[in-house]
Amino acid sequence: MDSTTDILRLELFPAVWETTIMVAIATGASLVFGLLIGLVLYLTASPLFFPNRFLNTVMGVVVNIIRSVPFVILLVLLIPVTDLIVGTTIGPIAASVPLAFASVAFFARLVEGAFSEVDKGVLEAAIATGAGLGLILRKVLFVEAMPGLIRATTVTVISLIGYSAMAGLVGGGGIGDLAIQYGYYRYETGVMIATVLLLIVIVQGAQFIGDWLARRFTRR
Repeated sequence: MDSTTDILRLELFPAVWETTIMVAIATGASLVFGLLIGLVLYLTASPLFFPNRFLNTVMGVVVNIIRSVPFVILLVLLIPVTDLIVGTTIGPIAASVPLAFASVAFFARLVEGAFSEVDKGVLEAAIATGAGLGLILRKVLFVEAMPGLIRATTVTVISLIGYSAMAGLVGGGGIGDLAIQYGYYRYETGVMIATVLLLIVIVQGAQFIGDWLARRFTRR
């Protein structure tokens, strides 16, 4: 027990901080690039806006290719890209690069789905009033899709927490890496149990906040 306590006292906070860095950077990339890609996928597929089968197909194929590659393999494939972008392949910031690629593609599809669920009648009514594209996007599309976008963000964040555990394979660190290094390789069962319980609490907290926000933004 003393060994477990000492390990957690010395290693738990740095591991939590590393996981936070990885998840925050990847989530930020998703909210910017994933949202943009998802929006373009929706607009180029919808007959109400800018239907463009070629652009939609090309972007869809790229997104699907990234999503098709298992994350562990993606970690290895993107090592040269990671080194080019951040100048190193070790640490939470370096691990954030493959995490960002995976989460952007994942989030883009969720965003496209959230926009697709918006009532077309509402959009048609807005278009009929002569409103410009910017106004329709800001005041209608995003407002109506907000609960779905919040749920998509929640799912993405929770998935990233799970992906971050695999980032330890390339020296990314984090809570998952702590569990593997001490709980699995060094047979410190107490460390394994503590990290698993912490991950459960974090995921449950993220899900609770996401559900609460989605309910707040749901238009009755």
